Amino acid sequence: MNVKPDFSKGKNVAETAPAFLSIWQMESYYGESYIVQNISFNVHEGEILALLGRNGAGKTSTLRSIARMDSPQVTHGEIWLDHQPLHNMKSFEAAQAGIGLVPEDRSIIPGLTVEENIKLAQIAPPIGWSLERIYELFPRLGERRAQEGTTLSGGEQQMLAIGRALARDIKVLLLDEPYEGLAPVIVDEIEKTLRIIKEQGITTVLVEQNAVRALELADRAVILDTGGIVFDGTAAEVLENEELRAEYLAI
Repeated sequence: MNVKPDFSKGKNVAETAPAFLSIWQMESYYGESYIVQNISFNVHEGEILALLGRNGAGKTSTLRSIARMDSPQVTHGEIWLDHQPLHNMKSFEAAQAGIGLVPEDRSIIPGLTVEENIKLAQIAPPIGWSLERIYELFPRLGERRAQEGTTLSGGEQQMLAIGRALARDIKVLLLDEPYEGLAPVIVDEIEKTLRIIKEQGITTVLVEQNAVRALELADRAVILDTGGIVFDGTAAEVLENEELRAEYLAI
């Protein structure tokens, strides 16, 4: 049986509660480019963590590394989810272990309807939310279930991408720029949805350039700068610290 090590005394690791997802001394590369530089942080079960920083800080690379995507390549460190080591897994194994990644481009499959995109995620176990439950969360998807997924509006495609992730039995939802290109009213809908997902006990890691909106939603925040962690604490602390926001988030 795999037992998650205690990283509570590691640099930049929160000590307020036992960790559910632990990243410890992780390093990632694109070719010879050193992108993620020896980072360690914890995410606690059921919380929303905002992973913030300027463009090029390493946020997307961190999400992809956690999801065990082929690029970037993790060359050092450990990733643990609910007592399971992810760092030796392939991406499909990490997905089976409970990682759900919604990428920035949403990756809606062309030629498939809304319902087919969702059902495709349920071909193999572990299966998560039912179609009916997903349509209850996103009524628009239910109304457009027979429409080709790539013809949806940007906001609807984001709903579909999240719904498809929930169709798997996930423990952690990784969201990369979910608000990008969306009208404020649609962002409100997405935020309402993420609060509901949190109520269901799903842990969320949110990468978002709209830092204020992300911080208002999140419980905690980790700020990256040039691939390293410069802050790990509560979202409220970032909102209250004007100097920190100006230096690392330009807000």
